[in-house]
Amino acid sequence: MSPDFNREVHCLLGLPFDAINLKAAEQCIRAAAATRTPCFLSTPNLNFLIASQSDAAFRNSVINSDLSVADGMPIVWIARLLGIPIQERVAGSDIFEQLREETPTRLSVYFFGGVEGVAETAYRRLNSDASGLICTGFKYPGFASVQEMSSDENIEAINASGADFLIVSLGAKKGQSWIEHNRTRISVPVISHLGAVVNFVAGGVSRAPALIQRAGLEWLWRIKEEPKLWYRYTSDGLAFLKLLITRIAPYAWFMYWHKPKNRELDSAGIELFDDGDQIIIRLRGAWVQINLRPLRECFSNPSLVGRNIRIELENVTYVDSAFMGLLLLYNNQKQQGKQFSVVNHKKELRQIFRYSCTEFLLDMQ
Repeated sequence: MSPDFNREVHCLLGLPFDAINLKAAEQCIRAAAATRTPCFLSTPNLNFLIASQSDAAFRNSVINSDLSVADGMPIVWIARLLGIPIQERVAGSDIFEQLREETPTRLSVYFFGGVEGVAETAYRRLNSDASGLICTGFKYPGFASVQEMSSDENIEAINASGADFLIVSLGAKKGQSWIEHNRTRISVPVISHLGAVVNFVAGGVSRAPALIQRAGLEWLWRIKEEPKLWYRYTSDGLAFLKLLITRIAPYAWFMYWHKPKNRELDSAGIELFDDGDQIIIRLRGAWVQINLRPLRECFSNPSLVGRNIRIELENVTYVDSAFMGLLLLYNNQKQQGKQFSVVNHKKELRQIFRYSCTEFLLDMQ
Protein backbone atom coordinates (compact mmCIF):
# COMPACT_ATOMS: atom_id res chain seq x y z
CA MET A 1 0.00 0.00 0.00
CA SER A 2 2.28 2.79 -1.25
CA PRO A 3 1.28 6.37 -0.34
CA ASP A 4 -0.03 8.79 -2.92
CA PHE A 5 2.61 11.50 -2.95
CA ASN A 6 0.42 13.73 -5.13
CA ARG A 7 -1.93 14.35 -2.21
CA GLU A 8 -1.98 17.95 -1.00
CA VAL A 9 -1.13 16.90 2.52
CA HIS A 10 0.25 19.07 5.32
CA CYS A 11 1.80 18.21 8.67
CA LEU A 12 0.15 19.71 11.73
CA LEU A 13 1.62 18.77 15.13
CA GLY A 14 2.91 15.44 13.83
CA LEU A 15 -0.17 14.30 11.90
CA PRO A 16 -0.94 14.57 8.16
CA PHE A 17 -3.99 16.53 7.04
CA ASP A 18 -5.32 16.71 3.49
CA ALA A 19 -6.18 20.26 2.39
CA ILE A 20 -9.61 19.23 1.16
CA ASN A 21 -13.19 20.38 1.62
CA LEU A 22 -16.29 18.36 2.47
CA LYS A 23 -17.46 17.98 -1.13
CA ALA A 24 -14.06 16.79 -2.33
CA ALA A 25 -13.85 14.28 0.55
CA GLU A 26 -17.27 12.92 -0.40
CA GLN A 27 -16.17 12.58 -4.03
CA CYS A 28 -13.02 10.69 -2.98
CA ILE A 29 -15.11 8.19 -1.04
CA ARG A 30 -17.64 7.73 -3.84
CA ALA A 31 -14.82 7.20 -6.34
CA ALA A 32 -13.12 4.63 -4.11
CA ALA A 33 -16.41 2.79 -3.61
CA ALA A 34 -17.21 2.81 -7.34
CA THR A 35 -13.80 1.41 -8.32
CA ARG A 36 -13.43 -0.80 -5.21
CA THR A 37 -10.15 0.98 -4.48
CA PRO A 38 -8.99 0.66 -0.85
CA CYS A 39 -9.39 3.91 1.09
CA PHE A 40 -8.64 4.18 4.79
CA LEU A 41 -10.23 7.43 5.97
CA SER A 42 -9.04 8.99 9.24
CA THR A 43 -10.79 11.95 10.83
CA PRO A 44 -8.33 13.34 13.40
CA ASN A 45 -9.64 15.88 15.88
CA LEU A 46 -8.04 17.53 18.91
CA ASN A 47 -8.21 14.26 20.86
CA PHE A 48 -6.27 12.53 18.04
CA LEU A 49 -3.63 15.28 18.12
CA ILE A 50 -3.15 14.97 21.87
CA ALA A 51 -3.13 11.16 21.95
CA SER A 52 -0.69 10.91 19.05
CA GLN A 53 1.96 12.85 21.00
CA SER A 54 2.53 9.86 23.28
CA ASP A 55 1.27 6.89 21.24
CA ALA A 56 3.40 6.11 18.18
CA ALA A 57 1.15 3.27 16.97
CA PHE A 58 -1.90 5.53 17.07
CA ARG A 59 0.02 8.29 15.26
CA ASN A 60 1.15 5.83 12.59
CA SER A 61 -2.43 4.70 11.97
CA VAL A 62 -3.25 8.25 10.87
CA ILE A 63 -0.04 8.61 8.86
CA ASN A 64 -0.87 5.35 7.06
CA SER A 65 -4.34 6.57 6.09
CA ASP A 66 -5.25 7.23 2.46
CA LEU A 67 -7.25 10.32 3.41
CA SER A 68 -6.95 12.37 6.61
CA VAL A 69 -9.37 15.24 7.21
CA ALA A 70 -9.61 17.90 9.92
CA ASP A 71 -12.52 16.90 12.15
CA GLY A 72 -12.66 19.81 14.56
CA MET A 73 -12.60 23.60 14.57
CA PRO A 74 -9.48 23.74 16.83
CA ILE A 75 -7.58 22.00 14.01
CA VAL A 76 -8.76 24.65 11.55
CA TRP A 77 -7.82 27.48 13.92
CA ILE A 78 -4.32 26.09 14.50
CA ALA A 79 -3.86 25.65 10.74
CA ARG A 80 -4.87 29.26 10.07
CA LEU A 81 -2.44 30.53 12.72
CA LEU A 82 0.40 28.54 11.12
CA GLY A 83 -0.50 29.46 7.55
CA ILE A 84 -1.52 25.90 6.64
CA PRO A 85 -4.24 25.90 3.93
CA ILE A 86 -6.86 23.89 5.83
CA GLN A 87 -9.79 26.25 5.66
CA GLU A 88 -12.72 23.99 6.44
CA ARG A 89 -13.71 21.47 9.06
CA VAL A 90 -14.51 18.11 7.48
CA ALA A 91 -16.22 16.03 10.16
CA GLY A 92 -16.77 12.32 9.68
CA SER A 93 -20.40 12.82 10.60
CA ASP A 94 -20.78 15.47 7.89
CA ILE A 95 -19.24 13.14 5.30
CA PHE A 96 -21.74 10.45 6.32
CA GLU A 97 -24.66 12.89 6.02
CA GLN A 98 -23.46 13.97 2.58
CA LEU A 99 -23.44 10.34 1.49
CA ARG A 100 -27.02 9.98 2.77
CA GLU A 101 -28.20 12.50 0.21
CA GLU A 102 -30.18 10.68 -2.48
CA THR A 103 -28.18 10.02 -5.64
CA PRO A 104 -28.61 7.67 -8.62
CA THR A 105 -25.89 5.46 -7.10
CA ARG A 106 -26.76 4.17 -3.64
CA LEU A 107 -23.87 3.19 -1.38
CA SER A 108 -23.99 0.39 1.18
CA VAL A 109 -22.52 0.51 4.69
CA TYR A 110 -21.71 -2.00 7.41
CA PHE A 111 -21.64 -1.05 11.11
CA PHE A 112 -19.01 -2.76 13.28
CA GLY A 113 -18.87 -2.05 17.01
CA GLY A 114 -20.69 0.35 19.28
CA VAL A 115 -22.51 -0.37 22.51
CA GLU A 116 -24.62 -3.53 22.40
CA GLY A 117 -27.82 -2.97 20.43
CA VAL A 118 -26.81 0.43 19.01
CA ALA A 119 -25.48 -0.88 15.67
CA GLU A 120 -28.64 -2.93 15.16
CA THR A 121 -30.82 0.11 15.88
CA ALA A 122 -28.74 2.19 13.47
CA TYR A 123 -29.12 -0.56 10.85
CA ARG A 124 -32.92 -0.56 11.12
CA ARG A 125 -33.29 3.22 11.24
CA LEU A 126 -31.00 3.80 8.26
CA ASN A 127 -32.85 1.24 6.14
CA SER A 128 -36.23 2.70 7.09
CA ASP A 129 -35.32 5.99 5.40
CA ALA A 130 -35.17 6.66 1.68
CA SER A 131 -31.61 7.91 1.38
CA GLY A 132 -28.38 7.47 -0.54
CA LEU A 133 -27.20 4.84 1.92
CA ILE A 134 -28.36 1.35 2.77
CA CYS A 135 -27.00 -0.80 5.57
CA THR A 136 -26.14 -4.37 4.56
CA GLY A 137 -25.19 -5.61 8.02
CA PHE A 138 -23.90 -4.96 11.51
CA LYS A 139 -21.86 -6.71 14.16
CA TYR A 140 -21.47 -6.19 17.89
CA PRO A 141 -18.12 -7.81 18.74
CA GLY A 142 -18.36 -7.20 22.47
CA PHE A 143 -15.68 -5.70 24.70
CA ALA A 144 -12.68 -7.70 23.56
CA SER A 145 -9.10 -7.21 22.42
CA VAL A 146 -8.18 -6.20 18.88
CA GLN A 147 -7.00 -9.76 18.20
CA GLU A 148 -10.23 -11.29 19.52
CA MET A 149 -12.33 -8.93 17.42
CA SER A 150 -10.25 -9.86 14.37
CA SER A 151 -11.59 -13.40 14.15
CA ASP A 152 -12.13 -15.04 10.77
CA GLU A 153 -15.84 -15.12 11.56
CA ASN A 154 -16.02 -11.32 11.95
CA ILE A 155 -13.92 -10.59 8.87
CA GLU A 156 -15.87 -13.08 6.72
CA ALA A 157 -19.18 -11.52 7.80
CA ILE A 158 -17.95 -8.07 6.82
CA ASN A 159 -16.65 -9.24 3.44
CA ALA A 160 -19.80 -11.25 2.71
CA SER A 161 -21.92 -8.11 3.18
CA GLY A 162 -20.55 -6.65 -0.06
CA ALA A 163 -20.63 -3.21 1.57
CA ASP A 164 -18.97 -0.14 0.08
CA PHE A 165 -18.19 1.52 3.41
CA LEU A 166 -17.22 -0.12 6.70
CA ILE A 167 -17.90 2.13 9.70
CA VAL A 168 -16.04 1.07 12.84
CA SER A 169 -17.05 2.20 16.33
CA LEU A 170 -14.65 0.84 18.97
CA GLY A 171 -13.12 3.95 20.53
CA ALA A 172 -10.54 5.95 18.61
CA LYS A 173 -7.36 4.09 19.59
CA LYS A 174 -8.82 0.59 19.45
CA GLY A 175 -10.74 1.39 16.27
CA GLN A 176 -7.70 2.72 14.41
CA SER A 177 -5.66 -0.25 15.67
CA TRP A 178 -8.32 -2.73 14.54
CA ILE A 179 -8.42 -1.18 11.06
CA GLU A 180 -4.61 -1.26 10.77
CA HIS A 181 -4.60 -4.90 11.90
CA ASN A 182 -7.24 -6.03 9.41
CA ARG A 183 -7.29 -3.66 6.44
CA THR A 184 -5.47 -6.12 4.13
CA ARG A 185 -8.03 -8.83 4.98
CA ILE A 186 -11.10 -6.71 4.33
CA SER A 187 -12.60 -6.41 0.85
CA VAL A 188 -14.83 -3.43 1.70
CA PRO A 189 -13.10 -0.55 -0.13
CA VAL A 190 -13.73 2.37 2.26
CA ILE A 191 -12.98 1.94 5.96
CA SER A 192 -13.15 4.52 8.73
CA HIS A 193 -13.52 4.76 12.48
CA LEU A 194 -16.56 7.02 12.92
CA GLY A 195 -17.60 6.20 16.46
CA ALA A 196 -20.18 8.94 16.92
CA VAL A 197 -21.92 8.22 13.61
CA VAL A 198 -23.45 4.97 14.81
CA ASN A 199 -24.88 6.74 17.87
CA PHE A 200 -26.21 9.61 15.76
CA VAL A 201 -27.93 7.26 13.31
CA ALA A 202 -29.37 5.14 16.13
CA GLY A 203 -30.79 8.29 17.71
CA GLY A 204 -29.31 7.80 21.15
CA VAL A 205 -27.18 10.95 20.83
CA SER A 206 -28.05 14.13 18.92
CA ARG A 207 -25.57 16.32 17.06
CA ALA A 208 -24.91 19.89 18.05
CA PRO A 209 -26.68 22.60 16.01
CA ALA A 210 -24.63 23.96 13.11
CA LEU A 211 -24.06 27.32 14.84
CA ILE A 212 -22.51 25.62 17.87
CA GLN A 213 -20.34 23.48 15.60
CA ARG A 214 -19.02 26.51 13.69
CA ALA A 215 -18.26 28.29 16.97
CA GLY A 216 -16.07 25.36 18.01
CA LEU A 217 -18.30 24.59 21.02
CA GLU A 218 -19.50 21.15 19.97
CA TRP A 219 -17.55 19.69 22.88
CA LEU A 220 -19.96 21.42 25.30
CA TRP A 221 -22.91 19.87 23.48
CA ARG A 222 -21.25 16.45 23.54
CA ILE A 223 -20.75 16.71 27.31
CA LYS A 224 -24.44 17.54 27.65
CA GLU A 225 -25.34 14.47 25.61
CA GLU A 226 -22.65 12.21 27.11
CA PRO A 227 -21.54 13.54 30.54
CA LYS A 228 -18.81 10.91 30.82
CA LEU A 229 -16.85 12.83 28.15
CA TRP A 230 -16.11 15.74 30.48
CA TYR A 231 -12.89 14.17 31.77
CA ARG A 232 -11.53 13.55 28.25
CA TYR A 233 -12.31 17.08 27.09
CA THR A 234 -10.78 18.63 30.23
CA SER A 235 -7.61 16.56 29.83
CA ASP A 236 -7.37 17.38 26.12
CA GLY A 237 -7.91 21.08 26.84
CA LEU A 238 -5.03 21.23 29.30
CA ALA A 239 -2.74 19.28 26.95
CA PHE A 240 -3.71 21.61 24.10
CA LEU A 241 -2.81 24.65 26.21
CA LYS A 242 0.65 23.18 26.75
CA LEU A 243 1.08 22.58 23.01
CA LEU A 244 -0.08 26.12 22.29
CA ILE A 245 2.60 27.56 24.58
CA THR A 246 5.49 25.21 23.73
CA ARG A 247 4.93 24.38 20.05
CA ILE A 248 2.19 26.31 18.19
CA ALA A 249 2.94 29.92 19.25
CA PRO A 250 6.74 29.51 18.95
CA TYR A 251 6.29 27.91 15.52
CA ALA A 252 4.17 30.83 14.27
CA TRP A 253 6.80 33.28 15.59
CA PHE A 254 9.65 31.27 14.06
CA MET A 255 8.00 31.22 10.62
CA TYR A 256 7.41 34.97 10.76
CA TRP A 257 11.16 35.61 11.15
CA HIS A 258 12.47 32.81 8.93
CA LYS A 259 10.60 33.18 5.66
CA PRO A 260 12.69 31.69 2.84
CA LYS A 261 14.17 34.02 0.26
CA ASN A 262 13.52 33.56 -3.45
CA ARG A 263 17.09 32.49 -4.09
CA GLU A 264 16.68 29.69 -1.53
CA LEU A 265 13.56 28.46 -3.32
CA ASP A 266 15.30 28.67 -6.71
CA SER A 267 18.27 26.68 -5.43
CA ALA A 268 16.16 23.74 -4.24
CA GLY A 269 17.48 20.53 -5.75
CA ILE A 270 17.81 16.76 -5.35
CA GLU A 271 20.70 14.34 -5.81
CA LEU A 272 20.31 10.56 -5.61
CA PHE A 273 23.07 8.11 -4.75
CA ASP A 274 22.87 4.32 -4.59
CA ASP A 275 25.55 2.93 -2.29
CA GLY A 276 24.24 -0.63 -2.50
CA ASP A 277 22.77 -0.90 0.98
CA GLN A 278 20.61 2.19 0.70
CA ILE A 279 19.45 5.05 -1.47
CA ILE A 280 20.73 8.46 -0.36
CA ILE A 281 18.49 11.41 -1.20
CA ARG A 282 20.51 14.60 -0.75
CA LEU A 283 18.48 17.82 -0.73
CA ARG A 284 19.49 21.47 -0.86
CA GLY A 285 17.76 24.85 -0.69
CA ALA A 286 14.31 25.68 0.69
CA TRP A 287 11.34 23.36 0.16
CA VAL A 288 7.78 24.68 0.33
CA GLN A 289 4.44 23.82 -1.22
CA ILE A 290 5.04 25.63 -4.51
CA ASN A 291 8.28 23.81 -5.42
CA LEU A 292 7.62 20.26 -4.21
CA ARG A 293 6.93 18.69 -7.63
CA PRO A 294 10.49 17.26 -8.06
CA LEU A 295 10.33 15.79 -4.55
CA ARG A 296 6.92 14.22 -5.21
CA GLU A 297 8.33 12.60 -8.35
CA CYS A 298 11.40 11.42 -6.47
CA PHE A 299 9.37 9.81 -3.68
CA SER A 300 7.08 8.19 -6.29
CA ASN A 301 10.02 6.60 -8.16
CA PRO A 302 9.29 2.83 -8.36
CA SER A 303 13.01 2.02 -8.17
CA LEU A 304 13.05 3.35 -4.58
CA VAL A 305 10.25 1.04 -3.39
CA GLY A 306 11.51 -1.60 -0.99
CA ARG A 307 14.91 0.08 -0.49
CA ASN A 308 16.48 1.52 2.64
CA ILE A 309 16.26 5.31 2.40
CA ARG A 310 18.50 8.00 3.88
CA ILE A 311 17.48 11.65 3.40
CA GLU A 312 20.24 14.20 4.00
CA LEU A 313 19.25 17.77 4.88
CA GLU A 314 22.67 19.28 5.53
CA ASN A 315 22.23 21.86 2.74
CA VAL A 316 18.53 22.54 3.32
CA THR A 317 17.69 25.98 4.70
CA TYR A 318 13.92 25.80 5.28
CA VAL A 319 10.95 23.40 5.00
CA ASP A 320 7.21 24.03 5.41
CA SER A 321 4.17 21.96 6.43
CA ALA A 322 3.73 20.55 2.91
CA PHE A 323 7.30 19.21 2.89
CA MET A 324 6.79 17.73 6.35
CA GLY A 325 3.53 16.17 5.17
CA LEU A 326 5.32 14.36 2.36
CA LEU A 327 8.02 13.24 4.78
CA LEU A 328 5.35 11.78 7.06
CA LEU A 329 3.93 9.76 4.15
CA TYR A 330 7.38 8.56 3.14
CA ASN A 331 8.01 7.45 6.70
CA ASN A 332 5.82 4.39 6.00
CA GLN A 333 9.05 2.76 4.74
CA LYS A 334 9.53 1.84 8.38
CA GLN A 335 6.15 0.16 8.43
CA GLN A 336 7.37 -2.09 5.61
CA GLY A 337 10.44 -3.20 7.53
CA LYS A 338 12.86 -0.89 5.72
CA GLN A 339 15.24 1.64 7.19
CA PHE A 340 14.27 5.29 6.85
CA SER A 341 16.43 8.03 8.30
CA VAL A 342 16.54 11.82 8.06
CA VAL A 343 20.01 13.11 8.94
CA ASN A 344 22.52 16.01 8.82
CA HIS A 345 20.01 18.58 10.01
CA LYS A 346 20.89 22.12 11.06
CA LYS A 347 19.78 23.83 14.26
CA GLU A 348 17.07 25.83 12.45
CA LEU A 349 15.65 22.68 10.87
CA ARG A 350 15.70 20.87 14.22
CA GLN A 351 13.55 23.70 15.56
CA ILE A 352 11.02 23.23 12.75
CA PHE A 353 10.88 19.50 13.44
CA ARG A 354 10.41 20.15 17.14
CA TYR A 355 7.69 22.79 16.70
CA SER A 356 5.81 20.55 14.23
CA CYS A 357 6.10 17.56 16.63
CA THR A 358 8.02 15.44 14.13
CA GLU A 359 11.26 14.83 16.04
CA PHE A 360 10.50 11.11 15.68
CA LEU A 361 11.49 11.39 12.02
CA LEU A 362 15.03 12.50 12.80
CA ASP A 363 18.01 10.23 13.21
CA MET A 364 19.80 11.93 16.10
CA GLN A 365 22.87 9.69 16.02
